[in-house]
Amino acid sequence: MKKSKVAVLKVRPETILTDIERLCELGGMGAALEKGRTTILKDNISWHYPFPGANTTPWQLEGTIQALRNAGYPDISCVQNKTVVTNAFKGEDLNHYIPLFKKYAIPVLYNFKDGDMRWVEYKPKARMHVLHRIFPDGIMVPDYFFGKNIVHLPTVKCHIYTTTTGAMKNAFGGLLSTHRHYTHSWIHKTLVDLLAIQKEIHSGLFAIMDGTTAGNGPGPRTMIPVVKNYMLASSDQVAIDAVAAKMMGFDPMKLEYVRVAHDDGLGVGDPRDIEIVGDDISGESWGFQVGDNGASKVGDFMWFGPMKRFQKLFFHTPLVNAFVFGSEAYHDYYRWPMKDKGTFERWVRETAWGQLFDAYARGEASKITGQPSVASAP
Repeated sequence: MKKSKVAVLKVRPETILTDIERLCELGGMGAALEKGRTTILKDNISWHYPFPGANTTPWQLEGTIQALRNAGYPDISCVQNKTVVTNAFKGEDLNHYIPLFKKYAIPVLYNFKDGDMRWVEYKPKARMHVLHRIFPDGIMVPDYFFGKNIVHLPTVKCHIYTTTTGAMKNAFGGLLSTHRHYTHSWIHKTLVDLLAIQKEIHSGLFAIMDGTTAGNGPGPRTMIPVVKNYMLASSDQVAIDAVAAKMMGFDPMKLEYVRVAHDDGLGVGDPRDIEIVGDDISGESWGFQVGDNGASKVGDFMWFGPMKRFQKLFFHTPLVNAFVFGSEAYHDYYRWPMKDKGTFERWVRETAWGQLFDAYARGEASKITGQPSVASAP
């Protein structure tokens, strides 16, 4: 099997924007994305609150925009989605994306707004594992995605249902509608199906993953943030997820979504067949563990346990609103004010990345990065 390439760099707040540009060059962004096409930025808002490790960081977003512009990709847009537990408008505000969208004149579109894009039926050429059964009336995807490059901006973190989450899971929100919760019992193979679809509809695929602060524990929201100072990039969505998983301390080929995608030839999941360029990570194995929280215990019972057979009753009817309310209450009205807001505030006070995040909040990030910004217009 041909080796895939993943770029990994140890980074610092003072040089982060140029670090990201070098990361993109090492990762082969120019070969992966087609010139003359619109490039979609698909950021990752796992929680609208600014919990460290959960969401695309403002420096990840700004560094990617600068790298794309400097590499000859002037036509850039961003696509947001909503989930049952996240508010896209709140998320892009609290995570300080909006000033960057304005600064670089990046149009933002929402896949849940009819005026921005329409959901159209797509019949994949690739063999589907599960999506054709989950959505027997047709697989629907946004028409805006066709014929465009896409750059995924995930973070290095654990996930209560997939063990780790990254580039492959980042397609989940953009490509599936608000009925995406139908897929949770078959989440691993859903991610494989979505990667196959992406390879058919996009003109180019690339991922830039932020591990400056990684998320240990029951992610993608309620985690233990751990400063690691790494960023990764690759055109192979399977390989970048595999390398991140290995750095976290997991065997990537034991993760179903990585193994099945590898076996389907959608990318390389075996670390022995992945070339690491940039910094030496041979000694990186962080011993992360997923664990459980209140939400994961309910999910395990409903989606993977004895209640799985009753999914259509609970999740395809108005009864789903009870679970939506429960998740919102747990995350936004219990976890954030009682625990996770304090974790975020300590991270801001005590870490260099937290201080850079706070500088973005004040519009003073350049005082830390010390780098001139590119012009706001292409």
